[in-house]
Amino acid sequence: MAKKLLTELMIVEASKRRENKIIVEDDSIITDAARDRASQLGIVIEKKKIAVTINTAQQVQSKSTLGAKETIAIGSDHGGFGLKEQLRPYLTSLGYNIVDLGTNNEEPCDYPDFAFAVGTMVAKGTASRGIMIDTLGVASAMTANKIPGIRAACCFDEFSARSSREHNNANILTLGGKTLGVELAKSITKVWLETVYSGGRHQKRLDKLAEIEKRFLKTS
Repeated sequence: MAKKLLTELMIVEASKRRENKIIVEDDSIITDAARDRASQLGIVIEKKKIAVTINTAQQVQSKSTLGAKETIAIGSDHGGFGLKEQLRPYLTSLGYNIVDLGTNNEEPCDYPDFAFAVGTMVAKGTASRGIMIDTLGVASAMTANKIPGIRAACCFDEFSARSSREHNNANILTLGGKTLGVELAKSITKVWLETVYSGGRHQKRLDKLAEIEKRFLKTS
């Protein structure tokens, strides 16, 4: 089965099933840890372009004609899994196209894998914005903000959500799965998604932020 995100844990699970090859879509995100473990276990990772069926294409066209909203990448570690599972259908009901990058259960996993996956989709433009949930939300923000072009904000109320969008043009929202109730998380997320960046006097500050980022980017 094709996967959008391949982590070290998935490699280990494949090894337990005695699989020697894993096929992923050509635009899938493969973590460095996953590549290393696959090499150790002798598992081949094969990228393959997955054809879009006529039915799927028709569904996409149908959604676009209905005015479907932007694509949002969502992810979590085990500490945020429960909240992610409750937020996902809520966001779908608001009309957003949701891409769930995992995790898929409450077994312990590493938040950097999933925060990196969400951040990469946003940085590449395959998702317009992203949402990442761990126990507190802080660790995922730290991870995502290592990716050039990402402005991740850990929000804990509607005011911080609105400000992070209006003033900072945040493109990833991180939430605490163990610190926020479901209804508060829903209201924070809704405000964050619906608030528009105001630009103006805030743009020169974002320009300075981008300039600082450029100073530390590695050059080839």
